[in-house]
Amino acid sequence: MRHGTANFGITGTDWQEKVNWDRLRKYRLESARARMKAHGLGAMLCMYDENCRYITSTLTPGWNRLKPGLRYALLCGDAAPVLFEQGDIGAQIQRHSPWIPEENIRYSYAWIKGAAGGASEQQVTKFTNAILEEMKRFGVAGEKLGVDFIDINMIGAFEKAGITWVDGMSAMMEARAIKNVDEQECMRIVAAIGDAAHYETMKFLRPGITENQVTAHIMEYLYSVPGMEDVEDVIVSSGPNTWPNWRNFTDRIIQPGDMVFMDLAALTWNGYKSCYYRTYCVGKPPTQEMNDTYEQALGWLYDSIEAVKVGTTTREIASKWPSAKEAWGYDEEDQAAANLWGHGLGLAQYDPPVISRIWSLDHPVEIKEGMVFALETQHGKTYRYGVRIEEMLIVHNDEVEIISNFPVDKIMYVPM
Repeated sequence: MRHGTANFGITGTDWQEKVNWDRLRKYRLESARARMKAHGLGAMLCMYDENCRYITSTLTPGWNRLKPGLRYALLCGDAAPVLFEQGDIGAQIQRHSPWIPEENIRYSYAWIKGAAGGASEQQVTKFTNAILEEMKRFGVAGEKLGVDFIDINMIGAFEKAGITWVDGMSAMMEARAIKNVDEQECMRIVAAIGDAAHYETMKFLRPGITENQVTAHIMEYLYSVPGMEDVEDVIVSSGPNTWPNWRNFTDRIIQPGDMVFMDLAALTWNGYKSCYYRTYCVGKPPTQEMNDTYEQALGWLYDSIEAVKVGTTTREIASKWPSAKEAWGYDEEDQAAANLWGHGLGLAQYDPPVISRIWSLDHPVEIKEGMVFALETQHGKTYRYGVRIEEMLIVHNDEVEIISNFPVDKIMYVPM
């Protein structure tokens, strides 16, 4: 299989396997089960949507994804997962996702993080009893329950029910960190969509339009792509908004000579997410000072990419970056959080590893084959201009595959 580029198309055919979705679903479920057992857990309760999707391969509406507790999934021992879906959405799950046994599709008991007021105790009691019933059904009652989310209502209810709950997020993070061949191909496709979106941005940029007009145009463009589920953010910043990096867009008018960067923050294709910056100069060629600043940020980026290999650690990657004091005169690293940064990509925008001088120097994580993550660097002059660059990559045993292919060697000049 060719590395560095998406190998297959994005729609199904009878003559080409492309992404093997059945193999992907089984891999994710069994990876989660293996890590659950390795952590000594009898069951695992997933309330964050990325974890729920990882073990069930089910899609819920966008409004339901970012509110832990509206839906959740339970994995018990060697059994198929049990999905507790919001309201009667489960009827659609039965139709669309036949790999979940019909008897394992339930409706959820929600208290909406306490917004249910006086009814919260009633609801969390029903929630807890349903979890305990499933643990008994599959013979794991009395064993440890791993949870990826907990709130004050759950703590009291679990104690009353005699449920021993422990950290389950660590097990899920370990599972999600390593992508199989199908997940890797999904990420190549995500990157290819990102390449196209950056080209579309370059064609659309011109003096006189606003940041939010660019964002709206790219949003519309992305939602026309088959398989696109969500676009969390298209961040377009220009001129003084680029440094310090506000990571936002406004109605500011883009002017000749402005530096502009665009970040595809979590475009979501079949569940898999991007993070992909490029920097442009609009209407006038970049100044020598701008080019020099870009060269510095580009050097930081590719020095860190060269440090990536199986068996090394996040310490070796983060050590390629200057300290916050050296780069910007800041007093501590937390003041420059995400300026020099790396983070895993998958069903969430923050899969392991997450790389920063804040913690990676003292708490290194081993780089393993099958990890997929982005590395990003930035630099600039306060309230004048900033540059930001990001590459997405897959770690193989014998190479590091860069899957973001839009040109990066210099600032992209967009003439009038």
